[in-house]
Amino acid sequence: MAQGLNSASQGRPLYTADERRRRDNTIWTLVQGILAPLQFAVFLVSLVLVIRFLWTGQGAEAAIASVVIKTLILYAIMVTGSIWEKVVFGKYLFAKAFFWEDVVSMLVMALHTAYLAAWILDWGDIRFQMLIALAAYASYVINAGQFLAKLRMARLSAPSGEFDTAEPAQ
Repeated sequence: MAQGLNSASQGRPLYTADERRRRDNTIWTLVQGILAPLQFAVFLVSLVLVIRFLWTGQGAEAAIASVVIKTLILYAIMVTGSIWEKVVFGKYLFAKAFFWEDVVSMLVMALHTAYLAAWILDWGDIRFQMLIALAAYASYVINAGQFLAKLRMARLSAPSGEFDTAEPAQ
């Protein structure tokens, strides 16, 4: 089992007391708490637009714009999430507690960036580009699931009544 996902089951809490304090006292926790649901909402709208285009051939411009917006929000959440990780754990990426989430986040970033490259450089037709977007979205769903599981783990392992902030979702 992945080291980040099983730390609580091995008796090691997700956060030390100092990490929890840093998490709770940084503005970056709030930023992540705002960007994560925003990104998810944009994802849902974009997913509908992409599927509509692939199904009907209509709404190409809206689908393209939605994927670009989703990707830009993803970049924002990745940059701010890296800053959050540095503040809380002392590393910009791949801190032990979020190692596997960060690994999958790199795949998510690569696929979203591949979409942008295909769109900007006009690689393949729009259908091919939208299929790249769908692959990026599938990886995003997996990654979001990782972060939701980590949020649940953090809530379960926190001292009673102490967990009142949102975790980052990249």
